Amino acid sequence: MYVKSNIFFRMDTTERTTIRLPSELLRQARARAVREGRTLTSLIEEGVRSMLLPQPRSPAKVREALPISTHRGGLQPSIDLSDMSSLYELEDLERS
Repeated sequence: MYVKSNIFFRMDTTERTTIRLPSELLRQARARAVREGRTLTSLIEEGVRSMLLPQPRSPAKVREALPISTHRGGLQPSIDLSDMSSLYELEDLERS
């Protein structure tokens, strides 16, 4: 409740409305309300309230630094990067 110009207003007033739900969803909602010993209205109200709450932001992911090789050197003497067929042959030899 709050006061405005010496008049009390209630914040918990309710309104009546009509909603359309798929039959199966309504059946499940009614069954759950019965299981929990509550009204269908209170179940729907809780669902709407939970959807209206601000969604928590997931924490920013920390990026892990990729390992950097400390090896020195270069390509093996027999490797020519401009000759793809020889690279494929070397790859086939390594697999066998």
